[in-house]
Amino acid sequence: MPHQIAFRFEDGVTRFIEASPTETVADAAYRQGVNLPLDCRDGACGTCKCLAESGPFEMGEYIEDALSADEAARGYVLTCQMRARGNCVVQVPASSAVCRASQAAVEAAISEVRQLSPSTLSLTLKDAALDKLAFLPGQYVNLQVPGTDQTRAYSFSSLVRDGEVSFLIRNVPGGRMSGYLTGQAQPGDRMRLTGPLGTFYLRDIQRPLLLLAGGTGLAPFTAMLEKIAAEGSPYPVHLIYGVTHDADLVDMDKLAGFAARIPNFSFAACVASPDSAWPNKGFVTHHIQPAHLNDGEVDVYLCGPPPMVEAVNRFIRECGVQPASFHHEKFAASA
Repeated sequence: MPHQIAFRFEDGVTRFIEASPTETVADAAYRQGVNLPLDCRDGACGTCKCLAESGPFEMGEYIEDALSADEAARGYVLTCQMRARGNCVVQVPASSAVCRASQAAVEAAISEVRQLSPSTLSLTLKDAALDKLAFLPGQYVNLQVPGTDQTRAYSFSSLVRDGEVSFLIRNVPGGRMSGYLTGQAQPGDRMRLTGPLGTFYLRDIQRPLLLLAGGTGLAPFTAMLEKIAAEGSPYPVHLIYGVTHDADLVDMDKLAGFAARIPNFSFAACVASPDSAWPNKGFVTHHIQPAHLNDGEVDVYLCGPPPMVEAVNRFIRECGVQPASFHHEKFAASA
């Protein structure tokens, strides 16, 4: 007998579907026209993470990076692995409008590949078809490595302008994408993009923002800052950007440009290596001040590798502060 699933979206909309005991909640949702955030379908990426507010269910297999033991204990689920065993209420960390939009697949030409540092590449693609993706700043796409069936997930590091859009890509030794970009890519080569994906995107600004970036996790924030620069913010916006080595710092001139254009935007960069010559040393958590958390009246956005995401989560819990909202995205390099 099918069970009723109520999806509660962050804009206050509730949608109802029916799910059979043999299908995942994500599959049931897509079958009935509710496009929940979804990517891998294998319990590996965490894109479909939601909060199960009530009702019995069972979970299939998944990895710790996608859903930590602490998150599972607090009721979070991966809808690609969740099977209802009764009527359930599921809180979706996205607006209902985002979940009505289906993914698109487009092709664009390589306009430029630049090596910003030993660890970071910048990729710019150009094509009028990019406008069809209609992404929100902070979201990502899957880029297909030309000549293979392999894809890699990358956040947009800019908005589309004159048919161009950019990405920050970690230069991974032996990596499929970074190997292609550093060894084979030529201007004009075509790349396939599928998306947009993810629930990590800039919401309406209703209170101060604290943006926390680790490494190439800076990418979604430069896209968000482009939007803020164009539309303004009535509240302070502070970014803390952390890397491992001095040479890993990229786009500092871009951040300085945003600080000049956005009156209430400020930023700080820190380097973890003890051998660093950079003034601010240590991890991102060492540079979060009580004022940045604003007694909880703050929206926190966090993008970085899994250890950083877990460390920030732990730090904020130990501070005893509950942010008004906390959006995060983990990424791990693929070899």
